[in-house]
Parts: sequence; structure tokens; C-alpha cells
Amino acid sequence: MVGRAMMRRLPQPVVPAVLVCAFLSSFACAGTEQAASSGPVMEAANSFRSGQIIDTTNEQSISIEELMRRLLQQEVVYLGEEHHNRFHIETALSLLNSLSRAGRRPVMAMEMFGWESQPLLDRYVQGDDLTRQDFLNQAGWAQNWGGPFETYEPLVIFTKTEHLRLVALNPPKTLVRLVAKKGLAQARLEEDWTRSSMQEETIVDDPSYRQKILEQLRACHDGGSDDMYQKMYEASMVRDEGMAKTIVSLVNALRGSADPVVGPVVSYTGGGHVQYNLPVPQRVARRLSGTIRQTSIYMTTYDEKRREELREMLTSRIADYIWLTPLSEGGMPRRCR
Repeated sequence: MVGRAMMRRLPQPVVPAVLVCAFLSSFACAGTEQAASSGPVMEAANSFRSGQIIDTTNEQSISIEELMRRLLQQEVVYLGEEHHNRFHIETALSLLNSLSRAGRRPVMAMEMFGWESQPLLDRYVQGDDLTRQDFLNQAGWAQNWGGPFETYEPLVIFTKTEHLRLVALNPPKTLVRLVAKKGLAQARLEEDWTRSSMQEETIVDDPSYRQKILEQLRACHDGGSDDMYQKMYEASMVRDEGMAKTIVSLVNALRGSADPVVGPVVSYTGGGHVQYNLPVPQRVARRLSGTIRQTSIYMTTYDEKRREELREMLTSRIADYIWLTPLSEGGMPRRCR
């Protein structure tokens, strides 16, 4: 069974609601266009409030208890964040704790770590032979992600304390940069492509995804050449396809497990990787021939000034659920970071 967003037809043309924020790290999480609305949508928008969880299928608020009941039926739960927003980390922790209290053992997959750091992640989470600083230095945190590790550390600590699996979701940054610099065709001929075990991978150029990403790239990187945008777009495809590859391997492992309490996979990425379920969820569904139970939650800051943005996110169904959080110390979401 495919997630609801996989089964419905996307509005054509797709209205650009999210703009890229740090191309080689992730995408932005804030809408910028306004959309007309009426009836139930307008009523939902007028009642926006921090802490609200909105089911975009019927534009109704639901309780966290109801959300958890639904999440327990999923194989993959996608959480899309605004980077370095502590309220989004807290939201993720609340869901992880709820899954644990329900007797489940979720598998955490984080964009903030590249595939090459998986052995270090395993050592750090499963044992005590690495100090915190040694882990950060050897994993290349400052080079591969950047910003204070303290922001994301609670998620790492949770997996460590609960003895859960923590998986590096991101393809190597060097690989993504290679594609952005030389293009996909040339990158396939390079050693980095083979070293990353991508030689057998199909990189699907989906028309709806292409339209959305190129709109965002042009909006956020104005004045570039068509060749530059094409290469950046191809790098986006590789990142999202790589993340989908990782998630599919985890789903297959869970399906083959004799332990019924293991799972779901909780994917934690920037909101741009779950938007409209195009970047990663749709690629996961394709790789599994649509036989996947998955759902997406788009976490975003609530502020009165964003009412029109939030209304547009709702009407265009940016994810299966929208979770409104307080404003973080970093301020309002920015178009590009």
C-alpha cells in the first residue's frame, strides 16, 4: 500500500511553495507563494496555532495520540525539518519516545550523516570506545554538515541510550559535489561513483520533481546558466535517489526480520526532501513497486506573518501532515541558507 500522497494526482502546474536553502546541505522549508483558498481551507488557516498537527487530506487538526495510532501502521515515517530548529528536534524526540512507549524499536536515519561515516556511527552509538570529540572529528561533522552538533545531539543520544540503530542517510558530499560540478553523465565515469556503490543505480528524472526543483534552484540561485541549473538539479536527483536507496535497504531488512517490534524507519531530513512526497518518498515507492506503507510530516514554524504561506502549504498538500512549531532562536525560516 502506497502512502496517500503517492496515490493522489499532484496539482498541475505545481505551485512553488518551498525554496532551496543550502543546496549541498538540504532544501528550504518555507513557502513563499500565496494561493487562493475558500471554505474548509480558509477555516483551517484561520485557526492556525503552534503545536497544531494538520491532516492535509481533509485539512483537519488531529491529536498527537491519533497521529501516533496512524504512525504505528507505517513502515517509514518521514520527518522534514527546518535546519537547526530545536523545536523540530523536540518534535522528533516526542515521536520517538511515543514509539518506544508503544513497545516499538524505531530505526533512525539522519540526513546529517554521510554513508562514509556509518562505521563511526555504529561505534559511537553501540559502544563507548569513541569520545564525543573523536567521533565528531573522524566523522567530519564540520565539513559534511556544519553548525553546532548540539542541535542534533539529542537524537543521537536517544538512539545511544535506547540502543537503537542510527543510519547515515546522505550520500557522500564529495559525490554530490562531483555531480554538481561535472554533471551526472561524467560523474558516472568517475571512481567516486563506483566507490559509493552507485554503478547499478537508476536515477529517475521525474517530470513533477524536475519542475519543482528547477523552479526552486532558479529562485534561490538567480542569474545562473542553464548548464549550472541542470548540474545542480542532477546533484539533487542523486542525493534523493541515494537517500531512497538507503531507506529501501532498511525497509527490506525490517521485512526480513523475525522481530515484530523493530521499526518503523524514521527518516529525519530537511523539509525539501519530503515536499509533495516527490524527492525521497516517491523514489522509495518506485523502488518497492508501490508496496510500501509510508507517510510524511512537514514541520514548520508557526507565525502570524506566515498565514498565507501556511495556507498554501495546506492547499497544495506539501506533505501528508503539517506540524506547526514555535519560532526558534534562529528566527523565521529563510528562503536560502
